[in-house]
Amino acid sequence: MNTKNILKQLAIVTLTSSLFACNDFLDKEPLTEISPEYYLNEESQLTAYADGLYTDILPSHVKNYTYGTFGDDDNTDNQAGMSYDNKYCPGQWKVPQSESDNWKFEQIYKCNYFIATVTPKYEAGAITGSIDNIKHYIGEVYFLRAYEYFKRYQMFGDFPIIKEPLPDEIGALTEASKRMPRSEVARFILSDLDTAIDLMATTPDSKHTRISKETALLLKSRVALFEGTWLKNFKGTAFVPNGEGWPGKDKDYNASYSFLSGSIDDEISFFLTESMNAAKQIADVAVSQLVDNTGLVQQDAAAPVNPYMNMFGDVDLSGYKEVLLWRQYSKGLGVTHNVVVAAQWGDQGVGLTRGMVEGFLMANGLPIYANNSGYQGDNTIANVRKDRDSRLNIFLKEPGQKNILFESADGDHAVPVEPVPDITNGNADKGYSTGYALRKGGSFYQNQCVNGSNYTGSITFRAAEALLNYMEASYEKTGTLDADARRYWTALRTRSHVDTDFEKTIAATDMAKEAKNDWGAYTGGQLVNPTLYNIRRERRCELMAEGLRFMDLCRWRAMDQMIATPYHIEGIHLWNTPMETWYTNLKADGSDDANVSSNSRSEYIRPYEKNTKSNVFDGYKWVMAHYLKPIMIQQFLITASDGVTISTSPIYQNPGWPTIADQGPTE
Repeated sequence: MNTKNILKQLAIVTLTSSLFACNDFLDKEPLTEISPEYYLNEESQLTAYADGLYTDILPSHVKNYTYGTFGDDDNTDNQAGMSYDNKYCPGQWKVPQSESDNWKFEQIYKCNYFIATVTPKYEAGAITGSIDNIKHYIGEVYFLRAYEYFKRYQMFGDFPIIKEPLPDEIGALTEASKRMPRSEVARFILSDLDTAIDLMATTPDSKHTRISKETALLLKSRVALFEGTWLKNFKGTAFVPNGEGWPGKDKDYNASYSFLSGSIDDEISFFLTESMNAAKQIADVAVSQLVDNTGLVQQDAAAPVNPYMNMFGDVDLSGYKEVLLWRQYSKGLGVTHNVVVAAQWGDQGVGLTRGMVEGFLMANGLPIYANNSGYQGDNTIANVRKDRDSRLNIFLKEPGQKNILFESADGDHAVPVEPVPDITNGNADKGYSTGYALRKGGSFYQNQCVNGSNYTGSITFRAAEALLNYMEASYEKTGTLDADARRYWTALRTRSHVDTDFEKTIAATDMAKEAKNDWGAYTGGQLVNPTLYNIRRERRCELMAEGLRFMDLCRWRAMDQMIATPYHIEGIHLWNTPMETWYTNLKADGSDDANVSSNSRSEYIRPYEKNTKSNVFDGYKWVMAHYLKPIMIQQFLITASDGVTISTSPIYQNPGWPTIADQGPTE
């Protein structure tokens, strides 16, 4: 649907490239002469097809910048890179004429093609191989279609629901372009996941490198939580069906839409219940299988290992029961990434923010500002880490720590001892944007420090998320913490070496102080209550640097406050502390070549406020339109009745965005 010919091109070229890993099949006839009746007839061909979809659809280290998935929370209040994101500078993010990752259906088409081709053959008993395996691979593709749809639906909200490969006919393509209300899309995703759950095995492989029934349940809980909280937090606005100004009402095919549950409140309840039910099936097992955490950073080869810490940087993740799905890399096969080298060199310039660091509790369960919390202050990184939640202690690097414990002949990019963070180096390869560097994803093995040849595993799903999903969904639905939520929360805090009395934490929480450094303190520009906030805090800390933060911020509607009050991204407490003496080359005069922000702006380093030419010199700002992406103009023109008049297209633009290329939101 990107062009009138894309489906034909996909059918001939893109699809076939992933089908033919089996040499027996390659011997039958040339790829240019493939006919549908000759492939997807054997179990091995189904496997090869699904394998190709894994790499195209699921997140992995090699499909991101050098810090891999651990850098995906960049451009949020958790992590900051060397440059700002246009979405926090109103007017800089504009409607594209065309864009490679906008309104994209390539992967959806691949999944539809597989399902439409394989399902009839399976039902007719025409596929050779193990029946159980064949069912499982069909389930995998349903899961992958759901995952791809979830990515698109997060970007755009309302979205076409396309279940079949479409013919290369403009009429059919235009009709299929009609946007279905977001709640319908979410239900469609859940339906695909239910089908996947029914078809897939519990443990299809002992290594957990294939999608499983448990993986589908976890994704189901995530999707349902996303839609339930989105509908609740955006209720009445143009961002939900039938809300004031909802653009779907302007199209006759959505003009009389009503929620399947009868009302938006019933729809919210439906999704939250679905999330709870799916999450509980994983959480009840996972709560006793959480990976052990010693709370310590191993600094000697003879010292006990920290399994929780190693889980994020081990080569083989099959022994970690908490990991439900991961991607394996291999130096021998040349399938590698660069995450460990990035972690040795300041995380490719993606650092933790002051807000993320200050959000962690003390080990005694108190916020850092509470009376008698024991907080040592932030004059040094050592003080920041002292007596804190162990997740901060083990993952926040401190100068002088050992990064290499096991040496080998390899390791041309090894940094044996953590240096003072180089905040003045604008090169992402070795610079530290905020001064706070993560150890998550790192390895103590020198042989992993070869540029471009790291082969540690990449976690795709881990079961701890199910505990967090249940806690939030149940509280959002009922306004109370039930016994299961309390049990899960206690388990997470126990593993983190934090006092398990979360009621003490809630009582000591000052929302006005939390709001200074955590966007999740807000919904719709208003502070949330301390219980909900601390559920969000637990999620923030447990899933730090795992790529879910922006998703959470959007569904919480947690950025409205920046419409009126800009937010300043900050890092270490540089000025008037011992850390200032670490540097002899600080230049903070606001000039073009200034390498740090001025003391007059803040004693904390502000990576985007070094000079006045920065478009975010006065802080991050927001507009409502930015909660969803704009649809590119090319799609309107392709589906317009005359190819010119945008209003005749069945597609409608997202709230606040114009239908003119290269323009920002209309707000």
